[in-house]
Amino acid sequence: MAHLSAEERDALPAREFAFPKQRKEPIEDANHVRAAVQRFNQVEGVTDAERDEAWKRIQAAARKFDVELHEQSWRELK
Repeated sequence: MAHLSAEERDALPAREFAFPKQRKEPIEDANHVRAAVQRFNQVEGVTDAERDEAWKRIQAAARKFDVELHEQSWRELK
């Protein structure tokens, strides 16, 4: 699983997170994209609209890092 130190995480720009306002679920490489998908439903305190936007960021990062997503929407996640 992908791991960032506190310093590395703090140094990431907001655009490198699926949920930039909350700075949750970094998506700066393929491993983190996969981890963000796996933990997507564990993120608390966000609206469905924020989830929609986060999913779009995850999809873009997945294309960038050649990560295959089987779901078309975050609502399909188990």
